[in-house]
Amino acid sequence: MVLLVRNRVKDIDHWRRVFDEQEAAGMAAGLSVEHVWRSAEKADEVFFILGVEDRARAEAYMATPEAAAVGEEAGAIEGEFWFLEEFPSGIA
Repeated sequence: MVLLVRNRVKDIDHWRRVFDEQEAAGMAAGLSVEHVWRSAEKADEVFFILGVEDRARAEAYMATPEAAAVGEEAGAIEGEFWFLEEFPSGIA
């Protein structure tokens, strides 16, 4: 399972610094950074995929005031996320 996240941010360089600094906290919640992208069209939009060890643990972490404070510190203006599971094509 992975967590796909989209954020619109005030300053993408500041956001990235805070994001990188928080990697250990995410790892403690069973999340691992797999990919990070920024939009080619919108300079204030980032997307990232986190590996998820345990969905309940990840959701509990994301619901904490500390996680919300990190988003605020990073300058996240808005965001959304989706938990995704692999969906094999069935083609051998």
